[in-house]
Amino acid sequence: MELEVRHLRALCAIAETGSLHQAARRLGVSQPSLTTQLKRIENTLGAELFQRERTGCSPTLLGRAVLSRARPLVDGMSALVSDALAEAEAARPRGPRLRIGSTASRVLGGWLRRLRVRLPGTDLTLRVDVSAHVLLRTVEAGRLDVAFVHEVEGSPLSIPEGLAQRVLLDREPQFISLSRDHPAAGRPVVDLGDLAGDRWMVDPSVDGEWDGVRRVLGAAGLDPPVLHGDYLTAASLVVLGEAVAPCQPTSGPREDMAIRPLRDDPLAVRLLLVSRPGADTEAVYGELEAAYMEAARQAAGYHEWLLRHRSPLARTP
Repeated sequence: MELEVRHLRALCAIAETGSLHQAARRLGVSQPSLTTQLKRIENTLGAELFQRERTGCSPTLLGRAVLSRARPLVDGMSALVSDALAEAEAARPRGPRLRIGSTASRVLGGWLRRLRVRLPGTDLTLRVDVSAHVLLRTVEAGRLDVAFVHEVEGSPLSIPEGLAQRVLLDREPQFISLSRDHPAAGRPVVDLGDLAGDRWMVDPSVDGEWDGVRRVLGAAGLDPPVLHGDYLTAASLVVLGEAVAPCQPTSGPREDMAIRPLRDDPLAVRLLLVSRPGADTEAVYGELEAAYMEAARQAAGYHEWLLRHRSPLARTP
């Protein structure tokens, strides 16, 4: 294995955060993936670079020596990339453009469609990332104009100073997806206790996701087996009855899967539109809100939930 810049960047992130979990969040990867990468790097060098302790990770003597060489290289590569992007940007034909970032969302298609109608002739680009923190740093760096992100309740995002933010929804409940033949699938609302015997699947690379689920299960006195993986894989396991998984309330409908609200909505996120300083977000936010309302109406279970809670998002435009 040859060490690459991405490996050095991972080592710097671990040293700066003092935690594999926090470093994985910063890098936008899962913690198991980062742990495996660190082990491969240490195997290549033939010694440990970090001491793993209950309070976090600290560099060994060799680790400090490697980091002293790695940091200038990582900083230099970042400067090189930034300069290259700036030069490429300067060479682009001038015209209206909008660079959008987003965590995964069911409203993206409708949002882009509406923006193309609202802003004809605008060069629209989209970057989707599982990590809200990665998107926020990209806006801060000036490589995105806006980012639509979700903040898991109890795990606040670190929003860079100077960025503007607008709240689309202060509290969006997270529903649960389960197989059609699950005993709880026939109920309009599912209790957490109904899922005590199920395996849960969570994507740990989504900022705050695993912490939020673990906190909610712990508060309910539940300790079910948990599988870590992406939500595309989760959907296939849910359909087969091998797992249940949290999901966006705008998900569905699907013939092979049941999507139900959880009683008392213990899992929730806050939906934010974050933008660079000075960006005009009126049209962008307006079309995002309209696209979200459209998606909510198409998801019957969520539309009913919005009506029950008298949300203004349930209104017909």
